[in-house]
Amino acid sequence: MVESLIPEKEVKQAFYDSTEKTHVIACWVGLLLNLIWFTSDYFVVPHYFVPFLVFRLSVSFVSIFTLLFRKRLNINIYNCMFILVLGISVQNAYMWSVMDLAHFEQHTFAYIVLFIGAGMLVLWEVRMSILLLLATVISNIVFYQLNSDLTIKEFVINGGLMTLTVLLFSLFLIRSRYKLTYNEIKSRLELEQSKKQLEVQNEQLVDQKVEIESQNLSLEQKNKEITDSINYARNIQLASIPSQEQFNSFFRDSFVLYQPKDIVSGDFYWVYERDQLVYYVTGDCTGHGVPGGFMTMLGLSFLEEIIAGKNIQDPAEVLNMLRDKIINALNQSGTFGESKDGMDITICRLDKTENKLTYASANNDLYLIRKNETGDGIPELFEHKANRQPCGFYHKNDPFTAQTIDLQPGDCIYTLTDGYADQFGGPKGKKFRSKQLQETLVTHSQLSFQEQLAELQKAMDVWRGDLEQVDDMLIIGIRV
Repeated sequence: MVESLIPEKEVKQAFYDSTEKTHVIACWVGLLLNLIWFTSDYFVVPHYFVPFLVFRLSVSFVSIFTLLFRKRLNINIYNCMFILVLGISVQNAYMWSVMDLAHFEQHTFAYIVLFIGAGMLVLWEVRMSILLLLATVISNIVFYQLNSDLTIKEFVINGGLMTLTVLLFSLFLIRSRYKLTYNEIKSRLELEQSKKQLEVQNEQLVDQKVEIESQNLSLEQKNKEITDSINYARNIQLASIPSQEQFNSFFRDSFVLYQPKDIVSGDFYWVYERDQLVYYVTGDCTGHGVPGGFMTMLGLSFLEEIIAGKNIQDPAEVLNMLRDKIINALNQSGTFGESKDGMDITICRLDKTENKLTYASANNDLYLIRKNETGDGIPELFEHKANRQPCGFYHKNDPFTAQTIDLQPGDCIYTLTDGYADQFGGPKGKKFRSKQLQETLVTHSQLSFQEQLAELQKAMDVWRGDLEQVDDMLIIGIRV
């Protein structure tokens, strides 16, 4: 909202500037009429012609002098107008006092014309009107006492009361016109001020708009640079992670559900084969997006070094060595406030010759689904627990342990991260939960793994609906 507060001094100056010309013209007209009317004095009251003329000339001289030299005398036009009207009023009071009753009545109209003209043309403050009223009344009383032969009754009835009434009315008219004109000028100034303020605000808004547009362009450019960098990081990550086709080539039947939350994923998988031993990994690094992506690159590099480079075959020993390398790389010592980055990870070693699976896991459980041994063919899920500690610094770093499972033909093995089960959705916006995921896996375990992948994706799409994905998702399934 635009505030408008014009100082009174500024309003009065604008009032003076806008009405000065009119008052100057009114002064000159009043002076000329006052001098011209001396001709009627000669015909109406010839025996007082000379003193009347002297009075008129005196009033006119004083008025002309103040009018011409008002700037040097520091007198404004309203004072000049007041001097003229007051002079003519005192002049008329003198004329009244020396007239007989007949001429007194005639001159009343001249007196009234003065006040009517003032009411129509003059704009001054109320204090000048009060001074004019007092001066007019006093001068009439003084001259009446000095010169008049009329009785008070004759004076009042034959023009005095009427003239006073017209004077009061004229002064009221002057006051009303003054206030109207003053308020009009004040409103105009406030409007002009508001317009200027709005123009300034508009200019500021334009400048702000330009600045915001410039900032937006800069942000868009920086965002593009960041996005390009993230996409480049994604390309590097994808180059380090085997494609789903490459992964599936190591197994008779398998699938990979890999669904990052952001451009770069904090979940990763890896596969390597040597001497009929297939090593495959599912990992969930701390965080997601770029921070998680850096951890995945660290994990992939260390796994390549430990398994492919050093030929460490025991999954538990691999995890222990991986944990040590992560702690050393991140300089983790347990100090308060330092990074707690690490990963939840499952490392599996599938022995194709002996048909055995050896695995070690940090926090992520492994699911095995096989046909019920009773012979009814109903699939049954076995949950193999992981070590409840991350692969990273922990308040109690126990050695990881490995478990070996003797596999049977048709067994389905699932390794996964927590992103799928932790996804919010459904009619109440709750988590999908591990139990519901297990039921889904059991329900579709008899399908081919590509069909299972499609069913898992479909189930998650229905569950999540329009809600945002909360974490990276990774599920790996193989059939032996």
